[in-house]
Amino acid sequence: MKKYILLLSIIFTSVSFAQTVTSKKEDVTVEQYELLKKVNQYYPDITLNKSITNFYVDGKIIDSQQEFDLTGTKFTSYKLGIEPDNKKLLFEYVSDETGKIYGDVSLFKGNVLRTTFNDKTNQIEVSLNGKSVYLKKLK
Repeated sequence: MKKYILLLSIIFTSVSFAQTVTSKKEDVTVEQYELLKKVNQYYPDITLNKSITNFYVDGKIIDSQQEFDLTGTKFTSYKLGIEPDNKKLLFEYVSDETGKIYGDVSLFKGNVLRTTFNDKTNQIEVSLNGKSVYLKKLK
């Protein structure tokens, strides 16, 4: 009997914490577009796109992902995500020419800070407002 009570309490407890995630493909918000525009000003490989898929829980955006039509481009994969506070984005793109490049771009006190990891060249690069401030090749 104790086992059944414990099992039922676990089931009801986990159900009460379950959240429904919904997604909607929609136009970027003004805040999202301002972030993309500022980042693109310094880093043109981060493209501007006015369409985004926002993921919601309880009516609040928890994640945003952009999708791209790669037909006719050099990329085999191109992903871009925007964090809910619209101060940071994550990127990842792959091409035969560059290999896999990924990282993040953050706004910090009016500056645009980018950290890039390049799998093909084994390099880590940190850039501030479009200018490299640190470059390290790993062995």
